[in-house]
Amino acid sequence: MAHSKALLVLENFIGGKFVPCSSYIDSYNPSTGDVYCRVPDSGKEEVEAAVKAAKDAFPVWSSKSPLERSQVLNKLADLIEHDLEAFAQAESKDQGKTITFARTVDIPRAVHNFRFFASSILHHVTECTEMPAMGCVHYTSRAPVGVAGLISPWNLPLYLLTWKIAPAIACGNTVVAKPSEMTSVTAWMMCKLLEKAGMPPGVVNVVFGTGPRAGEALVCHPDVPLISFTGSTRTAQRITERSAPHCKRLSLELGGKNPAIVFDDADLSQCIPATVRSSFANQGEICLCTSRIFVQRGIYSEFLKRFVAEAKKWKTGNPSDPTVDVGALISKEHLEKVRTYVKKAQAEGARVLCGEGVDPLALPPGNQKGYFMLPTVIAEVKDESCCMQEEIFGPVTCVVPFDTEEEVIRRANGVKYGLAATVWSGHVGRVHRVAHRLQSGLVWTNCWLVRDLNLPFGGMKASGIGREGAKDSYEFFTEVKTITIKH
Repeated sequence: MAHSKALLVLENFIGGKFVPCSSYIDSYNPSTGDVYCRVPDSGKEEVEAAVKAAKDAFPVWSSKSPLERSQVLNKLADLIEHDLEAFAQAESKDQGKTITFARTVDIPRAVHNFRFFASSILHHVTECTEMPAMGCVHYTSRAPVGVAGLISPWNLPLYLLTWKIAPAIACGNTVVAKPSEMTSVTAWMMCKLLEKAGMPPGVVNVVFGTGPRAGEALVCHPDVPLISFTGSTRTAQRITERSAPHCKRLSLELGGKNPAIVFDDADLSQCIPATVRSSFANQGEICLCTSRIFVQRGIYSEFLKRFVAEAKKWKTGNPSDPTVDVGALISKEHLEKVRTYVKKAQAEGARVLCGEGVDPLALPPGNQKGYFMLPTVIAEVKDESCCMQEEIFGPVTCVVPFDTEEEVIRRANGVKYGLAATVWSGHVGRVHRVAHRLQSGLVWTNCWLVRDLNLPFGGMKASGIGREGAKDSYEFFTEVKTITIKH
């Protein structure tokens, strides 16, 4: 490649050192369509070396006190925060997201992940029971499991990678992490800070590459007893199959087809801006984004008119422009996939009210080859449509009317996913009632994406297995033992 000298070339991080790879993958800047980075195309050999380094580091790291581990996590958080702008710029360039989103969401949350688990690891308690008649006392103890395999996605790269690394190492495990090959830069940048944070060599190892090569080797490795994965349901099925012979512990955070239910007593001045944000934030590339909006018939026309007007205000363009709301989608292939859903909806008789194929997309000269798409609103779409059943993972949402509470609960639950939902109503009894009946791991009422990391995060049905959060992550990343003492 003639221009290879200008490219950023990443290396795997194994045993506290950066290690070159024999082959590499091109990584694209989604906002320009140009190759700007080369990522290791790791396979079994690199994964084997990383697992060995993690195994070798485990005895010392697992023997450290929670306070000692906590101090390292807090130091790493401080170092990332110190370089927040550099991380945000890199995340925006690598993923296509707006610089504003990277500055205000991705990188601050990555910092918070380390600080949160640095604190929570100091406050867990174990159980104890007595059997006086038997002269026995029972208590539980928890210990780290070993080497954790962590596989994170491309939509919130450092945010979701640290959401796994932080609890794993806080609990005393060592890790081999594989970020998405499409968004590897901030993980590589984080590795540069580990030694300064006081992280012993081998505690955190990062192997870059594709799912079929690096990911599969990690999932199938006999010395990796647990796998935490965030990504597609299809990939999770493959992970389940390949890990089954080893009886590995799995945490799977998967896709969603999240409904918003808007009752006729909703405060539309709050609901509409929040639902536009929940539909199009991060280009709609968040597993929690709203992609089905059910609006009670009495306010349907008014909602639709105001919602479309609000969606049209969102500016699509160069992610480095702080006034831009919608950046580039992750890849050319993903953009085409999302566009195909809009075409299918039109072929089925649905109406596209704004966005793709309806409104002109004006881009700066340097972004003409980027992977951009306007926020797109579809109406008059049937519940059976693929646009109402399948995860699109782009800036596309469908708006449909409903009549009764019973009806909308049935329709909202009528998909294979069950990750998140939002309910908009001023009726306290109704929001409690509907929340209990929705088949979703998370239900927000009159808000969206308000998170308390102490509480469980995860989905039902095809949206995943297990939960993440202070208590749930602690339980996943530790083995529990019941000890009985007769006196």
